[in-house]
Amino acid sequence: MSYKMIVLDLDDTLLRDDHTISERTKQALMKAQEMGVKVVLASGRPTFGMKHIAEELSLSAYGSYILSFNGGKIINWQTKEEVFSSTLSPEDVHGLYEISRREGVYIHTYIGDEIITEDENEYTAIEADITGLPIKYVDTFVNAVNEPVVKVLMVDEPEKLKLVEKKLQLKLDEQFSIMTSKPYFLEFTEKGVTKGTSLNQLIQTLGITRDEVIAIGDSYNDLSMIEFAGLGVAMGNANEDIKKIANLVTDTNMNDGVAKVVEEYVLKTPVLV
Repeated sequence: MSYKMIVLDLDDTLLRDDHTISERTKQALMKAQEMGVKVVLASGRPTFGMKHIAEELSLSAYGSYILSFNGGKIINWQTKEEVFSSTLSPEDVHGLYEISRREGVYIHTYIGDEIITEDENEYTAIEADITGLPIKYVDTFVNAVNEPVVKVLMVDEPEKLKLVEKKLQLKLDEQFSIMTSKPYFLEFTEKGVTKGTSLNQLIQTLGITRDEVIAIGDSYNDLSMIEFAGLGVAMGNANEDIKKIANLVTDTNMNDGVAKVVEEYVLKTPVLV
């Protein structure tokens, strides 16, 4: 099979634990793009938090793409055109806020290039560190969110959030796409919007079939794109549930797992251990 697209989650997949790309992985992806293969960065991160990685991999020079907010936006990084955009209404966000208060968990969203929250907490601080976005603390979350937003996160310690997720998956499944990206991040996008559904829209605009797509990830918000792709790959550090549904399990993010897939299936070169 000749693959035409490589779709990559960022945290714990493309990126090492220090949020950098290994030189081996970078070189493999640059060679793939030189061959005409599209590279798509697919993350729960807001677009702003992905820009520096897109620039490091020269996505603009090769007409590659960013899929941000768990599929809420698709951007042609060469033209900066939004190929797809999805939002939640202020009313929906206000409803999620009320639920977060009842469940006793923190909540934040994004307006412009800022994280909006009422409450100082360690999990929103982690998001700020990952994405590079500043946190704007507001007196009243509901009053601050008066325009559509792409995504909302409920955040808290993992065991507590797991119970909240189980309850809300049953209660809100008809209204939102709900997924975890990390054990302490429970994410809400418009119903039907996932990395997998957005990837499907993107390949149709490019005339690429799903069989020609490699998707690599590690977490539950990557599940839809791993299932969708012709070659769905789980990282060696992925959750066991993700590994079970993948076509292939590669090495870890700390041991060039992405590079090894690209070298073997795209560049067709012998894979170094």
